[in-house]
Amino acid sequence: MPLGDDGHSWKKKTSDVKENFNFKEILGTGAFSEVVLAEEKRTQKLVAIKCIPKKALEGKENSIENEIAVLHKLKHANIVSLEDIFESKSHLYLVMQLVSGGELFDRIVEKGFYTEKDASKLIQQILDAVKYLHDMGIVHRDLKPENLLYYSMEEDSKIMISDFGLSKIEGSGSVMSTACGTPGYVAPEVLAQKPYSKAVDCWSIGVIAYILLCGYPPFYDENDAKLFEQILKAEYEFDSPYWDDISDSAKDFIVHLMEKDPRIRYTCDQALQHPWIAGDTALDKNIHESVSAQIRKNFAKSKWRQAFNATSVVRHMRRLQLGTSQESTSQTTLSSPLRAHLLLSEATETEDTTESPCEGGCSQSADGGAERDHLSNCTYRCHPTSRV
Repeated sequence: MPLGDDGHSWKKKTSDVKENFNFKEILGTGAFSEVVLAEEKRTQKLVAIKCIPKKALEGKENSIENEIAVLHKLKHANIVSLEDIFESKSHLYLVMQLVSGGELFDRIVEKGFYTEKDASKLIQQILDAVKYLHDMGIVHRDLKPENLLYYSMEEDSKIMISDFGLSKIEGSGSVMSTACGTPGYVAPEVLAQKPYSKAVDCWSIGVIAYILLCGYPPFYDENDAKLFEQILKAEYEFDSPYWDDISDSAKDFIVHLMEKDPRIRYTCDQALQHPWIAGDTALDKNIHESVSAQIRKNFAKSKWRQAFNATSVVRHMRRLQLGTSQESTSQTTLSSPLRAHLLLSEATETEDTTESPCEGGCSQSADGGAERDHLSNCTYRCHPTSRV
């Protein structure tokens, strides 16, 4: 589908964005922006608004606006949407869909019953959304469990893909070569510094599927060099006893996505047609105890290290939605479930890569001097695992 320039008709001029929204509380702050929980006055709908000073955009206005214009067009049930953009003399205000259901791992751990079929349904939603992106000519480049959020607290809530800070729009005939992503989920061709394409997302989906079925990553080493060596060789195992009760169909599905050669790796279309997704080969056996124990053991650093009690955030969110309370919580930088991820892609492949510590002490640089999204807020982009 041709993307084209629509003349930035999506931007709405405003002298004061608070004429349209009641600002409630700060959800997160970073070096370049602030994200605020807000209520639209006309509809009383809760949204997250990213407030970006124009000074932070100097020199990159055109490329950034073109990227936002494209991402504003993305409309899919399983993708966190960028709903509106307002512009004042001093700021851009990006109005984002508010996703309040929490992170993928948290929900799995909280469940009492979890099966291959549950994992299959999750992966199907992810594949549908990524296929949509690929059809639009967009490669996400940073798919991982932390970027998968539940839309609501409902038991049957859909899963949402968020955080497009490293996404790239493919030009006609263009290839990508910039090393980016999160080490444990990045495809071999990226680490090999070879030109790559949409196939990198399919590899990452394979890694996510692997984790959803056992609770631990296929590649792991405290030493990044050794981790990269594992990935470059595509060396992983279906270890006993963790995989003993997992179907051969599930393993076959993963093998086709975590294929070293991107030319024969499954595409989203092919993966959606696999019996483990489209058929009835996913088992009903309860694997919750084993998977949740491994998630707690292997991913405790990523989410549960947060000092803020996410449960209280959910309760507060519910009170806000019910309109029974207007109290403000601490302005601590929050992780999920109020993580209002923004659909943004990087402005250019050759941006400044000087490290700029955020208020939380993390760094917004793309390791290895690759690239950096100057609009990304540390709350929504920085994770304990280092980036390539």
